[in-house]
Amino acid sequence: MPADRWGERLTRRLGLWSAVAVLVGSTIGSGIFRTPARIAAYVPAPVPMFGVWVLGGLLALCGALTYAELAATYPRSGGVYVYIREGFGRLPAFLFGWTELLLIRASALGAIATPFAEYLLRSLGYDPKIEPNATYVHYVAAAAIVLTASLNYVGVRWSSLVLNLTTGAKYGALMLLVLLAFAIGQGDFGHFSQAAGSVQPASFGLALVSVLWAYDGWGDLSFVGGEVRDPERNLPRALVLGTLSVIAIYLLANAAYLYLIPIAQMGHSPLVAADAAQLIVGQLGVGLVAVLVMLATFSTLVGSILTSPRIFFAMADDGLLFSQVARVHPRFHTPSVSIVVTGALGVVWVLLLNFDQLADQFVVAIFPFYALAAAAVLALRRRQPDRPRPVKVLGYPVVPLLFILATFLILGNALREHPGSTGLYRSSLASAVRPSGRPAVRLPVEHVPHAQLHPPDIERAHVLLERMRNQAMTNVCQCVRRCAEGVDPGRGQRSRCHKPL
Repeated sequence: MPADRWGERLTRRLGLWSAVAVLVGSTIGSGIFRTPARIAAYVPAPVPMFGVWVLGGLLALCGALTYAELAATYPRSGGVYVYIREGFGRLPAFLFGWTELLLIRASALGAIATPFAEYLLRSLGYDPKIEPNATYVHYVAAAAIVLTASLNYVGVRWSSLVLNLTTGAKYGALMLLVLLAFAIGQGDFGHFSQAAGSVQPASFGLALVSVLWAYDGWGDLSFVGGEVRDPERNLPRALVLGTLSVIAIYLLANAAYLYLIPIAQMGHSPLVAADAAQLIVGQLGVGLVAVLVMLATFSTLVGSILTSPRIFFAMADDGLLFSQVARVHPRFHTPSVSIVVTGALGVVWVLLLNFDQLADQFVVAIFPFYALAAAAVLALRRRQPDRPRPVKVLGYPVVPLLFILATFLILGNALREHPGSTGLYRSSLASAVRPSGRPAVRLPVEHVPHAQLHPPDIERAHVLLERMRNQAMTNVCQCVRRCAEGVDPGRGQRSRCHKPL
C-alpha cells in the first residue's frame, strides 16, 4: 500500500467522533469503578479527594494540549514513539518501544481485562475472590484479550464501530447514574463536609498515582494518528474534547458517590459504584453496575488493542523491530502481526499477576515516557523553529513544563513511599538489560499470590519465562547491534528506511 503525504501506509478511516470515542473508550474503564475507594482511603477528606481528581484531570489536560501540537505535526502511527524519535532520536524511541512491548502494554491489557473477568464471573454467580474462581479470573481475562485482539485483526472499521457503540453506552450509563443519584437517591450533601481523618502529603501523592491510572488513555489516541482522517484538524480536537469529556464525567461520578456514601465508608468500598447503585434502586442496581463495568472494561480493552499495536508497527517500519511486525494484512489492512504479538504478551502477563500489580506496574512504567514525549515539544521548537505547526500548545512553554514536572514529582513520591508495588516495575526494568549487554532477566514470581499459583506451577512458570525472556533479550541485544549498524533486524540487510541509531 503506497504511503500518503505524511509517510503513512495504513488507511485513514477514523473521523473526528471516532477519534474522540477512541480516547474516551480507552480511558473510561475499570478506573472510575475501582479507583475512588483507593483514593478515599489515601485522602479521607472530601475537598482534598476532589483535589486529587481535579489535579489528575488538569495533568491529563496539560498532556493532551501538549500532544495536540505533536499529533498535528506528526500524524503518524505510533504516536508517543514518533514524538520521542523526532525529538530525541532513535535510541530513546527504541527503548520506549521495547519497554512498551515487553512490560507496559501487556500490563495494561491485563489490568483492563481482569475487572471484566471478575464482574463476568460475579454476574454468573461465582465469587471471584475464592478459589478456584480466583484462578478462573485469569483465564477469562486472557480469553477477553484474545477476543478483542481478533476483533481488531479483522479491521479498524469493525473495531471502531464496536468502540463507538460501547463508549456511547457506558458514558450515557454513567451520566444516568449521576442523575439518578441526585434525583431519587437518599443521599446527604453534608457528606461533602465530613472528613474521616487527616491528609498526609505523601498519601496525597500516592492518590495521584492511582488517579493517573483512571485518567490514562488520553495518550492512546496518538498511537492511531496514522489512521485518522484530516489529522491536522481532527487529532488536536479529539485530544482536547475527549479529555475534557472524561474529566467532566469523573468529577460528576465522584460527586454522586460522595452524595450517597460518606467518605469513611467509600474508603472501605472497593465496589463503590455498585454500592451507590444499590442505594438508588436496590439489589437490581448491583446487577446493572456489573453490566456497566463489563461494558466499560470491554470497550477499553478494544480501544487499547486498537491503538497499541501501532507502536510496534511504526518501530518495525523504522527498522527497530523485526520487519515482519510491519506487515499490513492484504485483506483487512491492519498491522496483523503486531496485533498478534501484543495480544500474546498480554495473555502471558494476565496469567501471572493480579490487578493491583498490573495497574501499578503500568503507571510507573508509562508516565516517564509520556513526559519525555511532551519534552519533545520543547526540543523541536528549539531545533526547528520555522517548521509549519498546524496547532501550537496553548500556554507554551508553561503547559508542557507543568506536565513534565508534575509527572516526575508524582512518580518520585510513589517510588519513595510505596516501593512494594512499584518495585515490581523497577526490578523488571533494571534486570532487563545490564550495561554489559548480556540478557539478565529475573522473573519476579515472588509477587504472584500463592493462592493463585501452587509451588510446582510457580517453578514451571519461572523456568519457562526465564527461557522466554533470555531468548527475547538475546534478540533485543542483536537488534540493538544491527540497528546501530543500520541493518534491518528482520532481514539482516541494509535498506533505505533502516538507519543507524
